[in-house]
Parts: sequence; structure tokens; C-alpha cells
Amino acid sequence: MSFPKGFLWGGAVAANQVEGAWNAGGKGWSVDDVATYKPNVDVKDYKAHVTVSSESVKKAMEDSDDTYYPKRRGIDFYHHYKEDLALFAEMGFKVFRLSIAWTRLFPTGEESEANAEGIAFYEDVFKEMKRLGIEPLVTLSHYEMPLALSLKYNGWTDRRVVDCFVRFSRACFEHYGKYVKYWLNFNEVDSIIRHSFITAGIIPDLCGEKGEIPCCYQALHHQFVAAGIVTKLCHEMVPDGQMGCMLTKLMTYPRTCAPEDVAATQKKNLENMFYSDVMVFGEYPRMILRDLEKRGIKIQMEPGDLEIIKEGTVDFVSFSYYMSMTESVDPNAERTPGNTVLGVKNPYLASSEWGWQVDPVGLRISLIELYDRYKKPLFIVENGIGSRDVVEEDGSIHDPYRIEYFRRHFKEMEKAIDDGVELMGYTSWAPIDLISASTSQMSKRYGFIYVDQDDLGNGTLKRSRKDSFYWYQKVIRTNGADME
Repeated sequence: MSFPKGFLWGGAVAANQVEGAWNAGGKGWSVDDVATYKPNVDVKDYKAHVTVSSESVKKAMEDSDDTYYPKRRGIDFYHHYKEDLALFAEMGFKVFRLSIAWTRLFPTGEESEANAEGIAFYEDVFKEMKRLGIEPLVTLSHYEMPLALSLKYNGWTDRRVVDCFVRFSRACFEHYGKYVKYWLNFNEVDSIIRHSFITAGIIPDLCGEKGEIPCCYQALHHQFVAAGIVTKLCHEMVPDGQMGCMLTKLMTYPRTCAPEDVAATQKKNLENMFYSDVMVFGEYPRMILRDLEKRGIKIQMEPGDLEIIKEGTVDFVSFSYYMSMTESVDPNAERTPGNTVLGVKNPYLASSEWGWQVDPVGLRISLIELYDRYKKPLFIVENGIGSRDVVEEDGSIHDPYRIEYFRRHFKEMEKAIDDGVELMGYTSWAPIDLISASTSQMSKRYGFIYVDQDDLGNGTLKRSRKDSFYWYQKVIRTNGADME
């Protein structure tokens, strides 16, 4: 068993969680600039952290302070990117996944021309990556849509947002196509049902009598259409350009072998795969359409939409994998949180402080399942564990728990490759501490690199190497041969 030659080892971040400089360089408001840190809310209650209303958005926009809006400040990658990229290069990164903040290029989303300062910033980042020999993997939409489009159109529920996104994507291909070969359309596209605001700019109280869920499916259809258009555009504008979709792989097992539990699990897994099914096969699954019909949800489609989706299928499939869960029809079954989901607790697995159950074997199962289903190259673009780290008096940070987490997952990846899975690469979430997506915490640390900042923004922003930094450096240097 071994990792293939040229395997792309690296790490992944999102602009809204690292960049900061939320009101610098001509950047406009994004949906994550109004995401709040709620210190008095249970960190395991993700719903309480992502719930928004027109009133809460208005209140956030009136508050210019970033204390309780951590994604406004991130870890100041905007000013530290050369230092951070140098550290990634020191680890030996072959690839770095990042996103382009839509509002740095188009502050409201409706401008006819891109913001020159925003264009220049990312060009500088890509030039530095090229100098360091790091391949970019760029996400076009990673929970960063313009807040103006959310307030004006209720986000992706309005067809006009498709044109806005295509204009943004065209600018990205035009300016950065010479640096970037690998692209992703929508981060965790399936998350629209779980947190519709940061995924699609939907404000529930603006949905009217129709309700939030029908709005989600309408917005999702618009994203599918946009993805089809943008994939074809990428192929036309970027030499050797490849477009991938990105799924939250929510591996679910039956809690018991009772047929009712198995049936409930099957339904949940089919729903999870629906989103990538559309982008890979170019059509809506028949059972999903039937399910929407039974629920009274009607998607408005324009003539030619289904042809656009069919003609704009992706080149590879990427996904995040953090944990697994089980499903049961038993109403009294104990439930535990995961990556913005709730599932029935698996008694055979350990859990992180945030309740996420650690399941390396589930990653191997996911890889085999996805490759067998889609027969396209796979890319693991998020995987990691949030933990609280302690800085010793001498400045060292010992994180054997993180090393063990990655070691166990890498060994399962190796087994999947040995079974015949075509795996392009792996980017950990995240190579450097950043603001947590759901809870907006800094103390939930993922990185191989420690950033001196607390949940309220106090600290020097000094970067420090953890023990895991040197371990991952060794893994990359030996292409996975030495994981000890």
C-alpha cells in the first residue's frame, strides 16, 4: 500500500474564517460579517449559532465592532498571507485550498466591473503560492455571498443571483486562470438545508407564506444551474481547468439491524448524495423529485435549465469528512451533534469535546462508496478535529491527540487507495487555527499552526508551530510512508 506519486498533500481554509480586513480594500458586507459569537450558548447547539432574522442582520450592521463578530477579523490572513504561506511551504504543501471572497471582487454582487484592490490582493496571493511551488485549489462560493444580495433578493431564491455569480466566476477565471487549475463551485452545497443563510443568503422571515424549506430547494436549483454554467465557462477560459463539486459526506449507519432503522438510514444517505448526484450525473434523482412532489414543494425551472445542468457536469468529486453518526426510528435514542447535524450516538466511537464522533474507518467506507457510485477522481478537501490546545511555558504546543486523529485517518485512506480508489489529494481542515464556521469560536482549534488569539479577539496573532506541524511535514516529505 502507498500513496500515488504526485499525491496532493495540503490544507484548506475559507476566506471568511481567516482573512479579516472585512471593511478594507473596498470589500463589501458578506453574510458571514454578521455571524455572531454567542458565548452563552452551548457550543454543541449549532442551530442556535446559525439562526438569523432580518432584525439580527440589521442589528449586526449597526455594530461596527468586531468583538462578537469574529469572522470580520479572522486571523488577519489578509496581512499575514506571506508568513502563513511560508509556513505551509515549510510543511511541504503541494496544494492549498482557499476561497475567493465574492465581496472583495464585487462588494454588492451587482457591480459591472470587479474591484481592482480585490483583484490585486488575490493575484498577489497566487503569485506567492506559485513562487513557493504550492498548487491552488480555489472554492468560488464558501459561505461568503454578498449580504446585499441576501437583503435585496433573499439570496439565491431569486434567479437574478445566478447572473451575479456567473459574472463573479468569469472575473475569477479571467484574472486567475493562469495560476489556478483546480476549482470548486459551492462548498458543502448540501448545507443549504441545514444553514440556509450562510450557504445561500436566505433570511427565513423573508420567505413569506412559502416557508424556508421550499425557498431552500428553489435556491438550490439556481445553484445547480449556476454550477453548470460556471463549469462550462471554466473549461472554456482556463487551460486544463478542472471543476469539482463539494459535498459534506455525512456517513450514517443504522443504529441497529432492525429493518426500520436500515430504511431510515438509507433515506438519510440518499438525501446526502442527492446534491453531488445532480452535479455528477447532470440530472435530478427520480426519487428526490418524487419526494419533493409528495411534500408539495415545486421548483420553478426556466426552459433550458435541465440542459444546462446536464451539459455542465463536474470533473471530480470533493468532500468534507469529519465524523459519522447512526440513525434510528427510536424517538428515545440519544442524539449527538456533528458537522452542523444531529445524529444518533454510536456507542462504539469516541467523541470530541464538541460531540463529533471520531470514525477513521468511516472515511475509508466513504471513499469506496463515492468512487463506486461516481467513478470520478475524488479529493478529500476537509478533514480534521477541533480541540483546545495548551501553550506551555516554553512556547511549545504538544498535540498528540491531533497527530493520532490524522494518523488513523491517513491509514484508512491508504487502504482505500489500495482497494482501487482514485484519490487526487488531501487538504486538512485547517492547517492553521481559524474562526470556527458554526460557533465562531477561536478556541476550537484545528491547525498545525497555533495563532495567538482568543474568542474575543485578544492576542498578538503570533504564529507558532505545534508538534503536529513537524509530524505532518514528515508525512508529506515521505508521501505518507512515515506516519510514526
